[in-house]
Formats: sequence, C-alpha cells, structure tokens
Amino acid sequence: MAEGFDRIWAPWRMNYIDGSHKNEGCIFCVKPAQNNDRENLILYRGKSCFTMMNLFPYNNGHIMISPYKHTGDIGNLSDNEMLEIMTLSKKFIKVMKQSINPDGFNAGFNIGRVAGAGVANHLHFHVVPRWNGDTNFMPVLGETKVISEHILKTYDKLKNAINRLEEK
Repeated sequence: MAEGFDRIWAPWRMNYIDGSHKNEGCIFCVKPAQNNDRENLILYRGKSCFTMMNLFPYNNGHIMISPYKHTGDIGNLSDNEMLEIMTLSKKFIKVMKQSINPDGFNAGFNIGRVAGAGVANHLHFHVVPRWNGDTNFMPVLGETKVISEHILKTYDKLKNAINRLEEK
C-alpha cells in the first residue's frame, strides 16, 4: 500500500465473498422460524410478511420485507401479501426518517437472478436509506462499500423506533 493511504478493514465482508454466510435452506424461511430475532436481524413480524435487516447491506439501515410464503414469482402473492409489503415499506420509511434521518430512499424488488436477486427463489422488497454524499470512491475504485455504523447498533435504533410507533 502506498505511503499516506489508510486501510479500511471490513473483515465481515469475507463471509459474503467466500460464501460461508450461506445457511442450510432459504434465509427467508429459516430465520423467521427461529426465535432469535435480534441475532437474525428480524425487526418486525406481520401477519403474512416480516421485515429484516440485510446482513450485507448497501447502506446501514438496509432492510428487506419478505412474505412468509416461499415463492420467487410475484404472481403467486395474494393481494393481502402485496398490501402488507407496501404497508411495511411505508412504515419503515417513517421509522428510518425518525431514527437514522436519511435524505432519501431506494426501494423495490429484484426479481430473478439476472435482475440482481441474491435469493432468487424467495421474493423480498428492499428499502435502502440514502444520504447526500453516501457514495464515494470506494465502490468505484476499491469495489468496497464502507458502512459507517455497526449493524446491531442500527438494528437497535430501528427496533426502538418501530416499538415506539407501535405503542402509539
């Protein structure tokens, strides 16, 4: 490394790169069946869908809303499941505005592997908070995204905000 350059350590990324993060079975089926929401980054459980944080996020606060139903085909979702996905995205955008104060959001489905779906056989809707200036040279030159806050600290902020919202 050239003199004057700092190192940015992100050892947790190696689990994603080498594939050692992969569990037996579908994470959107396995994780909600377990009873350790904080460890599994599950923030909210609804009637037909749940919300969890992305373990390998584009930005801190990146969540995914998924139906409990195992399907990769949006045509297999009921109107109620689609409505709950959209209702939860609206709720979590409000939660993020109150707790982590982003300047904007990216939201949507990646349907199919060619469209970027990391888990193509189980639909999930992404909500990614964005801040002015959150992109820099690292993704372009270093193929590395710098996440500025520990994922569990962000989890706690979002979980506390959703709990306060639910109490009202």
